[in-house]
Amino acid sequence: MNTIQLSERSIEIRYRDEGTGFPVLLMHGFCGSSHYWDEVVPLLKGCRVIVPDLPGHGQSGVPAAPYAIESFADDMAELLRQLNVGKAVWIGHSLGGYITLAGAERHPDRVQAFGLVHSTAFPDDEKGKENRLKSIQTVLDSGIVPFIDGLIPKLFAPDHVETMKGKVAEAKEIGYITPPEGAVLTLEAMRERPDRNQVIKNASCPVLLLAGGSDQIIQPEKTFSVSGNSIKQVLIKDSGHMSMMERPSRLAQELLTFVEAVQG
Repeated sequence: MNTIQLSERSIEIRYRDEGTGFPVLLMHGFCGSSHYWDEVVPLLKGCRVIVPDLPGHGQSGVPAAPYAIESFADDMAELLRQLNVGKAVWIGHSLGGYITLAGAERHPDRVQAFGLVHSTAFPDDEKGKENRLKSIQTVLDSGIVPFIDGLIPKLFAPDHVETMKGKVAEAKEIGYITPPEGAVLTLEAMRERPDRNQVIKNASCPVLLLAGGSDQIIQPEKTFSVSGNSIKQVLIKDSGHMSMMERPSRLAQELLTFVEAVQG
């Protein structure tokens, strides 16, 4: 893992920078880390793959509150700047997708194209906002381990909770490393994020929207909220919310195909 110090915030960002070729920024989901992408990165041939532990996650530092989704996006743009990357393809899983949309809106000079993987441009509805508050209380009252134990099985397709026990356990181990204050900060950020469907509608670059047919967290219709000539919609039927673990080869192929199309 490599390290940069953010100039705007006094925290360190840990990241992997692997391969050569077209730059791709891969961002993991909530209570994940760069290790979510371990099986995908080696398959992205011909790409320079930049994979951070997002602020408040993994081995990266925890920023001071308040820290909005927009702040995540600003810090990812700074990561690219410090790495002398002009434009990259931004690919975001779940939370990473929210950051991707904010990045496309705020830093178009850093975004060659972008993709949402098991994510959505819609904001939380009232029930979703209430659930974020309940999650915050769980973390504050009980700590990160019980919270992760309740969260992770829901991320996999129901059948895979049993047939992929090893990967479910791996995702839990990754989640346990999340600093509790980082989880709380991120839950607050996700709760307050705005509707960004217009970012997809108005995008002047290619967009990938990828969903899992058995996703229990974000149903495909929430991902496929916008259609258009420059928008590619992909459904991985036999995946839940974690195709990077459930169907890594298929996900990698879809990402490669998208990047190759962007390159023209």
